[in-house]
Amino acid sequence: MKSLTAAHYIYKTHKEVDQAIKLLSHNGFDIKKISIVGKGFHSEEHPVGFYTTNDKIKLWGSTGAFWGGLWGMLFLPAVFLIPGFGLVAMAGPFVSVLISALEGALVVGGISALGAALSDLGVSADLIVKYELAIKSDEFLMLIHGDQVELSTAASILAKV
Repeated sequence: MKSLTAAHYIYKTHKEVDQAIKLLSHNGFDIKKISIVGKGFHSEEHPVGFYTTNDKIKLWGSTGAFWGGLWGMLFLPAVFLIPGFGLVAMAGPFVSVLISALEGALVVGGISALGAALSDLGVSADLIVKYELAIKSDEFLMLIHGDQVELSTAASILAKV
């Protein structure tokens, strides 16, 4: 698989991620080039799940409004049960990269499925560890996919925060 070019951002809360996506969208950035990876399900006392009806995604649980909103804007919504992480929700082009890593048996040598997918994007081993720890700590990883011009545009938009 051809590696994608991506910029990486960590956000501590779903509110911060939501604000970043809205800022990019309001400034004309193509939100289909954004991926979000995160958890936020571990402390649920009620069932968590999602399903689609008539091309609309429904989600329940305390983070339902957040993930439901993201999945309405971004494409390729998915939830995976990943050993060492638990339930991990995601949306965007990264879902395809993760699926390719899983299907291509790239998960070897103690690297996680998430790590293998991030490695396929060209993320360094040090940053993979940082991003995996962030996700395990219920933070959110936002990936911006694109060429250098798109990544620079996104960086300048996000710098306005």
